[in-house]
Amino acid sequence: MDGSNYTPNEDDITDGRRLVKKMQRSRQIRKGRKRKNAFRSFLCFVVNVVLIAGLVYLADMPQWYLKKDAFQVTDGKTVEILNNHIVSTSKILTALKTVEVPEVPIYMAKTGNLKEKLLEFTPIEEVYIRRYAFPARLQIIIREREPFITISPDVKVQPVAFFTKDGKLIGREYLPLKSGYKTLLVLSYGNKGDDYTKWDLKKLQRIEKIAKYVSVYSKEPVEYVDLRNPDDAYVKIKSVNIRLGRLDENVYERIKRIPSILPQVQLVDSKIKYLDLSWEKVNYLKLDD
Repeated sequence: MDGSNYTPNEDDITDGRRLVKKMQRSRQIRKGRKRKNAFRSFLCFVVNVVLIAGLVYLADMPQWYLKKDAFQVTDGKTVEILNNHIVSTSKILTALKTVEVPEVPIYMAKTGNLKEKLLEFTPIEEVYIRRYAFPARLQIIIREREPFITISPDVKVQPVAFFTKDGKLIGREYLPLKSGYKTLLVLSYGNKGDDYTKWDLKKLQRIEKIAKYVSVYSKEPVEYVDLRNPDDAYVKIKSVNIRLGRLDENVYERIKRIPSILPQVQLVDSKIKYLDLSWEKVNYLKLDD
């Protein structure tokens, strides 16, 4: 059949119209999708801009920054100091005044310089620093060394120094200690051949051990240890003053004799000066003149 003389019938025309409509619908769907994608892209862009602007604004809010006078004010709202019982809060704040306030947001602030400054106080063993925001503030938690021996030249004189359990000697600027600390009082002049400033941890622990021995065998608390004459030591308990003499290797054996002689103290009417345990095999009571 010659194509030039072909005349489309009614079915062909109908199919063609359907195809055109189908193609038009496809174009409309594609255009709709493009518009939706464009709108979504624009919406994402707007949201991202808003988020970035919000983050920039949030990051630069003053609540992230410590006040410039944070280390000058003593109200405890910006800088809170906790758990310090030996080093006073005023001493700590005075030290902090020499440290520059960080000019960066609190979450970026380095606190190593603060810690180093506070560790210059001998009674302070460790420092923990917590950072908070809204408002920006610091919480400084102090861990102090534990006192266990106080030093005084006389029982009637307030202590002039104390030792901590790790052997550190602390001066009178941190005295008196609060009543919560239970320490052993040791009488010493700091001279006469036995300067307490030169005592090491081993000697301190030996003094404490001797006091505990006396307390256990006498069943009374020790009031003080008298080492003002290091070659003639005394330990005072409630009922009597005990002379131990030289604190040699036999001192513990001499202390063990306390239970056998202490009951006699209760039977003596005269005032007793001391119970003498300085001799290896002889015990006696020294009466007051």
